[in-house]
Amino acid sequence: MSRTARAFWVGSPGEGEIRESELSAPAPGEVVVRALYSGVSRGTEALVFRGGVPPSQRQVMRAPFQEGDFDTAFKYGYLNVGVVEEGAPDLVGATVFALFPHQTRFVLPAAAVRPVPDGVPPERAVLAGTVETAVNALWDAPPLLGDRLTVVGAGMVGCAVARLASRVPGVRVQLVDVDPSRAEVAERLGVEFALPPDAGGERDRVFHTSASAAGLEHSLELVRAEGEVVEMSWYGDRRIDVPLGEHFHSRRLTVRAAQVGMVSPARRSSRGYGDRLDLALELLADPAFDALVTGESPFEELPRVMPRLADGSLPSLCHRIVYPEP
Repeated sequence: MSRTARAFWVGSPGEGEIRESELSAPAPGEVVVRALYSGVSRGTEALVFRGGVPPSQRQVMRAPFQEGDFDTAFKYGYLNVGVVEEGAPDLVGATVFALFPHQTRFVLPAAAVRPVPDGVPPERAVLAGTVETAVNALWDAPPLLGDRLTVVGAGMVGCAVARLASRVPGVRVQLVDVDPSRAEVAERLGVEFALPPDAGGERDRVFHTSASAAGLEHSLELVRAEGEVVEMSWYGDRRIDVPLGEHFHSRRLTVRAAQVGMVSPARRSSRGYGDRLDLALELLADPAFDALVTGESPFEELPRVMPRLADGSLPSLCHRIVYPEP
Protein backbone atom coordinates (compact mmCIF):
# COMPACT_ATOMS: atom_id res chain seq x y z
CA MET A 1 0.00 0.00 0.00
CA SER A 2 1.28 3.46 -0.91
CA ARG A 3 2.91 5.34 1.96
CA THR A 4 3.02 8.65 0.12
CA ALA A 5 0.60 11.55 0.26
CA ARG A 6 0.02 14.72 -1.74
CA ALA A 7 -1.13 17.85 0.06
CA PHE A 8 -2.06 21.42 -0.85
CA TRP A 9 0.29 23.96 0.72
CA VAL A 10 0.11 27.76 0.81
CA GLY A 11 3.67 28.82 0.00
CA SER A 12 3.08 32.57 0.27
CA PRO A 13 -0.03 34.81 0.40
CA GLY A 14 -2.15 34.10 -2.67
CA GLU A 15 0.00 31.24 -3.98
CA GLY A 16 -0.43 27.50 -3.44
CA GLU A 17 1.16 24.29 -4.60
CA ILE A 18 0.85 20.52 -4.21
CA ARG A 19 3.67 18.79 -2.36
CA GLU A 20 4.39 15.11 -1.90
CA SER A 21 5.53 13.55 1.38
CA GLU A 22 6.01 10.16 3.00
CA LEU A 23 3.43 8.92 5.47
CA SER A 24 4.47 7.21 8.66
CA ALA A 25 2.98 3.82 9.52
CA PRO A 26 0.02 4.10 11.90
CA ALA A 27 0.90 3.63 15.56
CA PRO A 28 -1.46 1.76 17.89
CA GLY A 29 -4.65 3.78 18.16
CA GLU A 30 -4.13 5.53 14.80
CA VAL A 31 -5.75 5.13 11.39
CA VAL A 32 -4.74 5.77 7.78
CA VAL A 33 -7.42 7.62 5.83
CA ARG A 34 -7.62 7.89 2.04
CA ALA A 35 -9.43 11.10 1.09
CA LEU A 36 -12.53 10.98 -1.08
CA TYR A 37 -13.63 14.62 -0.87
CA SER A 38 -12.64 17.79 0.90
CA GLY A 39 -14.39 21.13 1.00
CA VAL A 40 -13.09 24.67 0.66
CA SER A 41 -14.87 26.85 3.20
CA ARG A 42 -14.62 29.92 1.03
CA GLY A 43 -14.95 32.68 3.64
CA THR A 44 -12.32 31.52 6.12
CA GLU A 45 -10.00 29.73 3.71
CA ALA A 46 -9.95 32.63 1.25
CA LEU A 47 -8.99 35.00 4.07
CA VAL A 48 -6.23 32.62 5.22
CA PHE A 49 -5.00 32.05 1.66
CA ARG A 50 -4.70 35.82 1.09
CA GLY A 51 -2.60 36.20 4.25
CA GLY A 52 -5.30 38.00 6.22
CA VAL A 53 -4.71 36.41 9.65
CA PRO A 54 -3.31 39.05 12.03
CA PRO A 55 -0.35 38.03 14.23
CA SER A 56 -2.48 38.27 17.38
CA GLN A 57 -4.90 35.64 16.04
CA ARG A 58 -2.52 33.15 14.43
CA GLN A 59 -2.70 30.68 17.28
CA VAL A 60 -6.49 30.94 17.54
CA MET A 61 -6.94 30.51 13.78
CA ARG A 62 -4.80 27.41 13.39
CA ALA A 63 -6.68 24.50 11.85
CA PRO A 64 -6.79 21.40 14.10
CA PHE A 65 -4.19 19.50 12.04
CA GLN A 66 -2.45 22.40 10.36
CA GLU A 67 1.20 21.91 9.45
CA GLY A 68 3.45 24.97 9.18
CA ASP A 69 2.84 28.54 10.36
CA PHE A 70 0.95 31.44 8.82
CA ASP A 71 4.14 33.47 8.37
CA THR A 72 5.85 30.63 6.44
CA ALA A 73 4.50 27.80 4.28
CA PHE A 74 1.53 25.92 5.71
CA LYS A 75 -1.31 23.57 4.84
CA TYR A 76 -4.78 24.54 5.99
CA GLY A 77 -8.29 23.12 5.87
CA TYR A 78 -10.83 21.31 8.02
CA LEU A 79 -13.43 19.61 5.81
CA ASN A 80 -12.20 16.17 4.76
CA VAL A 81 -14.08 12.92 4.12
CA GLY A 82 -12.32 9.64 3.41
CA VAL A 83 -12.16 5.90 3.88
CA VAL A 84 -10.12 4.25 6.64
CA GLU A 85 -7.56 1.93 4.99
CA GLU A 86 -5.52 0.79 8.01
CA GLY A 87 -5.60 0.93 11.77
CA ALA A 88 -8.36 0.28 14.28
CA PRO A 89 -10.16 -2.89 13.10
CA ASP A 90 -13.60 -1.48 13.91
CA LEU A 91 -12.95 1.48 11.58
CA VAL A 92 -11.22 -0.15 8.60
CA GLY A 93 -13.45 0.33 5.56
CA ALA A 94 -15.57 2.99 7.26
CA THR A 95 -16.27 6.38 5.70
CA VAL A 96 -15.19 9.07 8.15
CA PHE A 97 -15.05 12.85 8.53
CA ALA A 98 -11.93 14.59 9.83
CA LEU A 99 -10.94 18.19 10.45
CA PHE A 100 -7.92 17.73 8.17
CA PRO A 101 -6.42 19.89 5.39
CA HIS A 102 -6.60 19.08 1.68
CA GLN A 103 -4.47 15.92 1.39
CA THR A 104 -4.80 12.59 -0.41
CA ARG A 105 -3.91 10.36 2.57
CA PHE A 106 -3.24 11.09 6.21
CA VAL A 107 -2.64 9.43 9.58
CA LEU A 108 -4.68 10.48 12.61
CA PRO A 109 -5.62 9.20 16.04
CA ALA A 110 -8.73 7.07 15.69
CA ALA A 111 -10.49 9.38 18.15
CA ALA A 112 -10.01 12.30 15.72
CA VAL A 113 -12.21 10.80 12.99
CA ARG A 114 -16.00 10.53 13.15
CA PRO A 115 -17.91 7.85 11.21
CA VAL A 116 -20.28 9.24 8.60
CA PRO A 117 -23.82 7.91 9.24
CA ASP A 118 -25.23 5.51 6.65
CA GLY A 119 -27.89 7.98 5.55
CA VAL A 120 -25.39 10.73 4.72
CA PRO A 121 -23.64 10.66 1.31
CA PRO A 122 -19.85 11.14 1.62
CA GLU A 123 -19.94 14.04 -0.84
CA ARG A 124 -22.40 15.90 1.44
CA ALA A 125 -20.49 15.02 4.60
CA VAL A 126 -17.79 17.60 3.72
CA LEU A 127 -20.24 20.15 5.15
CA ALA A 128 -19.98 18.70 8.66
CA GLY A 129 -17.65 21.41 9.96
CA THR A 130 -19.96 24.14 8.65
CA VAL A 131 -23.08 22.58 10.14
CA GLU A 132 -21.17 22.12 13.41
CA THR A 133 -20.57 25.89 13.48
CA ALA A 134 -24.29 26.49 12.97
CA VAL A 135 -25.16 24.01 15.73
CA ASN A 136 -22.88 25.85 18.16
CA ALA A 137 -24.45 29.22 17.28
CA LEU A 138 -27.94 27.85 17.83
CA TRP A 139 -26.84 26.43 21.17
CA ASP A 140 -25.54 29.92 22.02
CA ALA A 141 -28.77 31.60 20.93
CA PRO A 142 -31.56 29.00 20.59
CA PRO A 143 -34.69 30.03 18.67
CA LEU A 144 -37.94 30.11 20.61
CA LEU A 145 -41.28 28.91 19.26
CA GLY A 146 -42.76 31.55 16.98
CA ASP A 147 -39.58 33.63 16.68
CA ARG A 148 -38.95 35.84 13.68
CA LEU A 149 -35.29 35.37 12.79
CA THR A 150 -33.08 36.90 10.13
CA VAL A 151 -29.73 35.68 8.89
CA VAL A 152 -27.70 38.43 7.23
CA GLY A 153 -25.17 36.85 4.86
CA ALA A 154 -26.01 33.83 2.71
CA GLY A 155 -22.61 32.17 2.84
CA MET A 156 -22.03 28.59 3.98
CA VAL A 157 -22.49 29.28 7.68
CA GLY A 158 -25.41 31.66 7.23
CA CYS A 159 -27.24 29.17 5.03
CA ALA A 160 -26.64 26.36 7.54
CA VAL A 161 -27.98 28.50 10.41
CA ALA A 162 -31.04 29.44 8.34
CA ARG A 163 -31.85 25.83 7.48
CA LEU A 164 -31.47 24.50 11.03
CA ALA A 165 -33.40 27.38 12.62
CA SER A 166 -36.24 26.95 10.12
CA ARG A 167 -36.82 23.39 11.36
CA VAL A 168 -37.97 24.67 14.77
CA PRO A 169 -41.81 24.71 14.75
CA GLY A 170 -43.29 28.16 14.26
CA VAL A 171 -39.96 29.88 13.57
CA ARG A 172 -39.93 32.10 10.49
CA VAL A 173 -36.53 32.71 8.93
CA GLN A 174 -35.51 35.29 6.37
CA LEU A 175 -32.11 35.01 4.65
CA VAL A 176 -30.69 38.36 3.52
CA ASP A 177 -27.86 38.87 1.03
CA VAL A 178 -26.70 41.43 -1.52
CA ASP A 179 -26.39 38.71 -4.20
CA PRO A 180 -29.79 38.06 -5.81
CA SER A 181 -28.61 34.65 -7.05
CA ARG A 182 -28.74 33.43 -3.44
CA ALA A 183 -32.54 33.49 -3.71
CA GLU A 184 -32.35 30.12 -5.46
CA VAL A 185 -30.24 28.71 -2.61
CA ALA A 186 -32.74 30.05 -0.06
CA GLU A 187 -35.60 28.39 -1.95
CA ARG A 188 -33.80 25.04 -1.85
CA LEU A 189 -33.25 25.53 1.89
CA GLY A 190 -36.93 26.27 2.43
CA VAL A 191 -36.49 29.80 3.78
CA GLU A 192 -37.54 33.25 2.63
CA PHE A 193 -35.00 35.44 0.81
CA ALA A 194 -34.65 39.22 0.67
CA LEU A 195 -32.21 41.76 -0.68
CA PRO A 196 -31.12 44.24 2.03
CA PRO A 197 -33.58 47.03 1.06
CA ASP A 198 -36.48 44.56 1.23
CA ALA A 199 -35.56 42.83 4.51
CA GLY A 200 -38.23 42.66 7.18
CA GLY A 201 -37.73 44.53 10.45
CA GLU A 202 -38.67 44.00 14.09
CA ARG A 203 -36.90 40.65 14.20
CA ASP A 204 -36.51 38.84 17.51
CA ARG A 205 -32.92 37.87 16.70
CA VAL A 206 -30.51 38.44 13.82
CA PHE A 207 -27.54 36.20 13.04
CA HIS A 208 -24.85 38.15 11.21
CA THR A 209 -22.48 36.15 8.99
CA SER A 210 -21.58 38.49 6.11
CA ALA A 211 -18.20 39.65 7.52
CA SER A 212 -18.94 43.21 6.46
CA ALA A 213 -19.51 46.42 8.38
CA ALA A 214 -22.57 47.15 6.25
CA GLY A 215 -24.02 43.77 7.15
CA LEU A 216 -23.52 44.33 10.87
CA GLU A 217 -25.08 47.81 10.67
CA HIS A 218 -28.06 46.42 8.79
CA SER A 219 -28.43 43.65 11.39
CA LEU A 220 -28.74 46.27 14.14
CA GLU A 221 -31.41 48.04 12.09
CA LEU A 222 -33.46 44.87 11.60
CA VAL A 223 -33.61 43.63 15.18
CA ARG A 224 -36.51 44.69 17.42
CA ALA A 225 -36.15 46.72 20.62
CA GLU A 226 -34.33 44.67 23.27
CA GLY A 227 -33.48 42.13 20.59
CA GLU A 228 -30.16 40.46 19.96
CA VAL A 229 -27.65 40.36 17.12
CA VAL A 230 -25.46 37.25 17.12
CA GLU A 231 -22.15 38.14 15.47
CA MET A 232 -20.65 35.09 13.75
CA SER A 233 -18.38 36.83 11.23
CA TRP A 234 -14.61 36.55 11.21
CA TYR A 235 -12.95 39.75 10.01
CA GLY A 236 -9.31 38.67 10.12
CA ASP A 237 -6.99 41.69 10.12
CA ARG A 238 -9.71 44.16 9.09
CA ARG A 239 -11.10 46.75 11.51
CA ILE A 240 -14.77 47.67 11.18
CA ASP A 241 -16.95 50.46 12.51
CA VAL A 242 -19.86 49.39 14.70
CA PRO A 243 -22.71 51.95 14.89
CA LEU A 244 -23.37 52.13 18.62
CA GLY A 245 -24.85 55.63 18.51
CA GLU A 246 -28.32 56.64 17.35
CA HIS A 247 -30.87 54.12 18.69
CA PHE A 248 -28.49 51.41 19.94
CA HIS A 249 -28.82 52.36 23.62
CA SER A 250 -32.38 53.66 23.58
CA ARG A 251 -33.59 50.37 22.07
CA ARG A 252 -31.40 48.38 24.50
CA LEU A 253 -29.91 46.18 21.80
CA THR A 254 -27.47 43.35 22.45
CA VAL A 255 -24.57 42.18 20.28
CA ARG A 256 -23.03 38.86 21.26
CA ALA A 257 -20.29 36.71 19.76
CA ALA A 258 -20.69 33.10 18.68
CA GLN A 259 -17.59 31.14 17.68
CA VAL A 260 -17.06 27.44 17.06
CA GLY A 261 -13.64 27.21 18.76
CA MET A 262 -15.27 26.24 22.08
CA VAL A 263 -18.46 24.31 22.77
CA SER A 264 -21.25 26.69 23.70
CA PRO A 265 -21.46 27.33 27.47
CA ALA A 266 -25.10 26.21 27.25
CA ARG A 267 -23.95 22.65 26.47
CA ARG A 268 -20.33 22.57 27.67
CA SER A 269 -21.08 20.57 30.80
CA SER A 270 -22.86 17.80 28.89
CA ARG A 271 -21.42 17.80 25.32
CA GLY A 272 -17.90 17.57 23.96
CA TYR A 273 -16.43 18.40 20.56
CA GLY A 274 -17.06 14.87 19.33
CA ASP A 275 -20.71 14.98 20.38
CA ARG A 276 -21.20 18.26 18.55
CA LEU A 277 -19.60 16.94 15.37
CA ASP A 278 -21.61 13.72 15.54
CA LEU A 279 -24.79 15.80 15.74
CA ALA A 280 -23.73 17.84 12.71
CA LEU A 281 -23.14 14.65 10.71
CA GLU A 282 -26.54 13.30 11.77
CA LEU A 283 -28.24 16.52 10.65
CA LEU A 284 -26.64 16.17 7.21
CA ALA A 285 -29.12 13.41 6.41
CA ASP A 286 -31.21 16.40 5.25
CA PRO A 287 -30.76 16.62 1.42
CA ALA A 288 -31.50 20.36 1.50
CA PHE A 289 -27.86 20.90 2.51
CA ASP A 290 -26.79 19.90 -1.01
CA ALA A 291 -27.65 23.50 -1.94
CA LEU A 292 -24.48 24.63 -0.14
CA VAL A 293 -22.16 22.79 -2.54
CA THR A 294 -21.94 25.04 -5.59
CA GLY A 295 -18.86 23.78 -7.43
CA GLU A 296 -16.42 20.91 -7.74
CA SER A 297 -12.83 20.43 -8.95
CA PRO A 298 -10.23 17.65 -9.03
CA PHE A 299 -7.57 17.84 -6.32
CA GLU A 300 -4.78 18.47 -8.83
CA GLU A 301 -6.45 21.73 -9.91
CA LEU A 302 -6.55 23.20 -6.39
CA PRO A 303 -3.48 25.47 -6.89
CA ARG A 304 -5.33 27.13 -9.79
CA VAL A 305 -8.77 27.05 -8.20
CA MET A 306 -7.92 28.53 -4.78
CA PRO A 307 -6.81 31.97 -6.09
CA ARG A 308 -10.08 32.26 -8.02
CA LEU A 309 -12.09 31.36 -4.94
CA ALA A 310 -10.11 33.87 -2.89
CA ASP A 311 -10.59 36.80 -5.30
CA GLY A 312 -14.23 35.99 -6.04
CA SER A 313 -13.78 35.32 -9.75
CA LEU A 314 -15.08 31.79 -9.06
CA PRO A 315 -18.25 32.40 -7.01
CA SER A 316 -18.95 29.64 -4.55
CA LEU A 317 -20.43 28.63 -1.23
CA CYS A 318 -18.66 25.34 -0.56
CA HIS A 319 -16.36 24.23 -3.37
CA ARG A 320 -15.88 20.48 -3.24
CA ILE A 321 -12.52 18.86 -4.06
CA VAL A 322 -12.58 15.37 -5.55
CA TYR A 323 -9.63 13.03 -4.95
CA PRO A 324 -8.32 10.47 -7.48
CA GLU A 325 -9.07 6.78 -7.22
CA PRO A 326 -6.20 4.74 -5.69
